[in-house]
Amino acid sequence: MTALDTTSEQRDPAAGPPDRHSRVPVWLAIVAASLPMFMATLDNLVMTSALPVVRADLDASVGQLSWFLNAYTLTFATFMLPAATLGDRLGRRRVMLVGIAVFTLASIAAALSGSAEALIAARAVQGLGAAAIMPLSLTLLASSVSAAMRPVAIGVWGGVSGLGVALGPVVGGAVVEGISWQAIFWLNVPVALVAVPLLVLAVRDSRGAWQRLDPVGTLLIGSAVLAGVWGTVHGNDDGWGSVGVLGPLLLAVILVPAYVVWARGRSYAVLPLRLFASRGFSVANVIGLTFTMGMFGAVFLLSQYLQVVQGYSPLEAGLRTLPWTAAPMVVAPIAGALAARTGLRSLLLVGLILQTTALVWFAVVTESGADYGAFLVPLALAGVGMGLTFAPSATMVLDGLPDDDFAMASSANSTIREFGVALGIALLTAVFLGNGGQISPTGYDGAVGPALLTGAAAVGIAAVAALLAPRRAR
Repeated sequence: MTALDTTSEQRDPAAGPPDRHSRVPVWLAIVAASLPMFMATLDNLVMTSALPVVRADLDASVGQLSWFLNAYTLTFATFMLPAATLGDRLGRRRVMLVGIAVFTLASIAAALSGSAEALIAARAVQGLGAAAIMPLSLTLLASSVSAAMRPVAIGVWGGVSGLGVALGPVVGGAVVEGISWQAIFWLNVPVALVAVPLLVLAVRDSRGAWQRLDPVGTLLIGSAVLAGVWGTVHGNDDGWGSVGVLGPLLLAVILVPAYVVWARGRSYAVLPLRLFASRGFSVANVIGLTFTMGMFGAVFLLSQYLQVVQGYSPLEAGLRTLPWTAAPMVVAPIAGALAARTGLRSLLLVGLILQTTALVWFAVVTESGADYGAFLVPLALAGVGMGLTFAPSATMVLDGLPDDDFAMASSANSTIREFGVALGIALLTAVFLGNGGQISPTGYDGAVGPALLTGAAAVGIAAVAALLAPRRAR
C-alpha cells in the first residue's frame, strides 16, 4: 500500500463510526479538490494564444482583446476573500459547488458569445465562479486528509495550481489549432460534470467559526485589489503615467492602510490581522507575490518568443516548455513528502535559487539567438525549482493556524499570487517595451534579456525572503 492509498483521515476508534469520507483514499480527495481548481487556473491565460482568432471572428478592437483576459483576472482576484467568508458561514464545499456551477454556466455563455461585449461579460462571471473555487479547494483538501499526509497532498495541489496557469496558453493554442476558440470553453463542461460528484463523494464539508460579516472591510480590501489589478493590467496599453492607470494604483495604495486601520482590533475582519502574526503566513505571501511576478511573467514572454522568433506554432511552443511547466507535477509531491525531513526553508531556498539561475540563463540564450537545445537545461532547472517552491510555500501559508482560519489564509495567498501574475506580466512586458522590444522575429533583440533579468531579480527577492521562513512546519 502506498502513501496515497491511505484513507483521508485517521480517526480515534472511540469517536464512533466513520462517515464515507473517512474511508476515501487520499489520492481521490486530492483529485476531487484539485480538478476544479486546475480548471479555474487554466482559464486565467487560456485565451492568450486564441486572441488573434477571436479578434477576427468577433470583430473585436485591440482594447477589447485585453478585456478578454482582464475581465477574468479582475473578478477572480477581487472576490476570493469574500468567497472565503461565505464558505466559513454557509459551508466551504457548498460554496465551492456553487462556484463550479457559476463557472461552468459562464463557460457555456462564453462559448456561445456572438459579440465581444458578450464574451467580456461571460469572462467576468467566470472569474466570479473561479474566486469561489481556488482558495476553498486548498482549505477543503487540508481538512480532508490526515496531518501526516497533508504536506504531500498540498504539494500535489500546489503543482496542479502552477501547472494550470502555465499550461493555459498551451491548451488554448492546441484547442484553437485543432478545433475552434469556442472549444476552449466547452472543455470546462465535461470537467465540471466529473468534478462535482467527485467533490461530493471524496471531500467532507467544513465551516469556519461563525462570526459577524464585515461589509466595510470587504469593500475596502476588495476595492484595493480591484484598483491595483486594474491599474497594473492597463499600464502598458494606456501609459503608466495616465490618469486611468495612476489613479487606480494610488487608490489601491491608500485603501490598503485604510483597511489595516479598520481591521485593527476587529476579530471578524474579512482578513484578520492576526494571521500576519504567523511568520510562515507572512513570509509565504511575500514569496507568493515576488515568485509569481518573476516566473509567470517569464512564462508569458518565453511562450511568445518561441513562436515569434523561433517560428513554432502555439502548440509546438507549448510542448517545448513542458520540461518547465510539467515538472512541478512530479517534483511538488516529492517536495511535500521531504518537507518533514529537510524542513521548509531549505526546500524553498533551493527551489528559488534554481529558478533565479534559470531566468538568468534564459536571458543569456535568448539574447545570443541560440536554438531550442540551449533551453533544455534551464527549462529543467526552472521546472524543478517551481516544484520545490509550490509545496513548502502552500504548507507554510496554513502552518500553525487553526482550521477556522484556513479559508481566509488560503484566499489571501491566492489573491496575492493572482496579483503577482498580473503584475509580473505587466512589469516584464513594460521592461521589454522600454528596451525597444517589438513582436517581430528581430524585435526581441536587446529587449527580452533585460525583461527576463527583471524576472530573475523578483525571484531573487523571494529567495532572500525564504531565509526568514520557519525552518520546519509546526
